[in-house]
Amino acid sequence: MNILRRLRRTAIGLVSTAAVVLATIVLVRAFDARHMGPLKPWQRVAPASEVTARDLDDAFSIRQYLAREEIVFEEVRTRVESVIAPGDREPANRYWPDGPLSPSRLPKDWNRTFELVPERIRGGVLLVHGLTDAPYSMRRLAEIYRDLGFYALALRMPGHGTVPGALTRTDWTDWAAAVRVGARHVKARAGEGAPFHIVGYSNGGALAVDYALDVLDGAKLPKADRLVLVSPMIGVGRAAGFARVFGLLGVFPYFETSRWLDVMPEYIPFKYVSFPVNAATQTAALTKAIRAKTTRAVKTRTIGGLPPILTFVSLVDATVRTDSTVRDLYDRLGSNGSELVVFDVNRSSVVRPFLRRREEGRLDRLLPRRPRPYRLTVVTNAAAGTREVVERNVAAGREDAGVRPLGLSWPDGVYSLSHVALPFPPDDPLYGSEPALDDPFPVQLGTLQPRGERAVLTVPVEQLMRLTWNPFFPFVEERVRAWAALPVQPAEPR
Repeated sequence: MNILRRLRRTAIGLVSTAAVVLATIVLVRAFDARHMGPLKPWQRVAPASEVTARDLDDAFSIRQYLAREEIVFEEVRTRVESVIAPGDREPANRYWPDGPLSPSRLPKDWNRTFELVPERIRGGVLLVHGLTDAPYSMRRLAEIYRDLGFYALALRMPGHGTVPGALTRTDWTDWAAAVRVGARHVKARAGEGAPFHIVGYSNGGALAVDYALDVLDGAKLPKADRLVLVSPMIGVGRAAGFARVFGLLGVFPYFETSRWLDVMPEYIPFKYVSFPVNAATQTAALTKAIRAKTTRAVKTRTIGGLPPILTFVSLVDATVRTDSTVRDLYDRLGSNGSELVVFDVNRSSVVRPFLRRREEGRLDRLLPRRPRPYRLTVVTNAAAGTREVVERNVAAGREDAGVRPLGLSWPDGVYSLSHVALPFPPDDPLYGSEPALDDPFPVQLGTLQPRGERAVLTVPVEQLMRLTWNPFFPFVEERVRAWAALPVQPAEPR
């Protein structure tokens, strides 16, 4: 009995200590969050008219979806843009209606759902953007598919393209339900027997995989013939799962900023810069659901029924876990014709001395030499003394690599790609290094090279220095075009 009492007291003591430590962390974090500054209307407002999973049943049409979208944007105009305080009427604020960055002043508001229709439809593609993003990020990939004869629908996910405050209320199941609405519409436009693809970027990549797994599990939905994933959010850091704890004190107005991980100026017309705790919580929940569904598909031996997947990832990624894409998805696939493309860091002799030691062996740790059920392609330096890159490809089931020069090189000053760079070509009018002259934007983020004194800019310099365009996009386009041209694979029996 004495032993039991001691164990009980020890357990109570440990729980009490853990509770005190947790409470201290939450309190310290809440006070620290106040240093991010007061919240603005675009961070406080969450449009009440936004669609949710409850609205998006099997009968909900794309026409209804677009009608609700119009109501949401009107609510933003009324509750946010029309009441902008004089102090917030700054050129670098996208929510000032008369400012140069206001999407309403541009020829097209790429925050909204858009479609591209070829002269003759030979297939359909649904494109799903990433977290905090907007359909704009799918623009070039949609154009590639349109040029190949695909009807392309870039669907705005609930809570996106409006105000960052919308992400304080949205749930990942809202996004998943929206994908289902979009998939039904695209398949109907493509027609029976025509190829149907889904392209997903970042969080959109996770949603594409989640959709395919639901179809595999028996959901009565159109089956995608192929997937294309760009920087997919298959896994995130462990901190995302605990993010909800950080915002516990946010119910008190004094600590309202504790519900946010970042409170930043909103200077990008088609993307949020501020990031609420709930957004991290929802990504953690979505990736957890994907792992569970994938595990079930492996156990039931139905994983081979997934469509072939073409994925592009950067070896280094500060937003998602590249190793999770390999371990939790690709290494569990059957031999279904999938391909994984990895963009290595710049290993030229000029850059290499500045790489952290752990980056030296990251590629070998991630992808040790062994046969795999998928094709592996690594875009890397041709040699240590050059910035020119080659494609090193290993066919499924093989270990020996073929080498193909790509005629592309690392630009001056670029040591790696980034999570956000992959879907944007160098001539992207907003994010590119050489923006197209026929589509000028008031801000060209890819051309910024800030130099000067510290603590002067309203935006952290590291935010502006992050690479926003892909110098190897011609290779991405080549692979996507080839992928879209391949014949539809017959479905495997389940």
